[in-house]
Amino acid sequence: MGDVVRFKKPKLKEKHKGKTLCRSGFHKWAVDKSKPFSVKQGKLLTVYKCQRCGKIKTAQE
Repeated sequence: MGDVVRFKKPKLKEKHKGKTLCRSGFHKWAVDKSKPFSVKQGKLLTVYKCQRCGKIKTAQE
């Protein structure tokens, strides 16, 4: 059998899930280990990425 395809439009609640929290400043930060070293400064960095919206912030060690 083939894959089941949904023809229903997603509800607005499902479409914008979690975005209102980030817009209000309540991000869900998680450590991103893709680049832990800063080439320009020569220091270790902790890179945080929001799991909901993808915004990135850094903190020096």
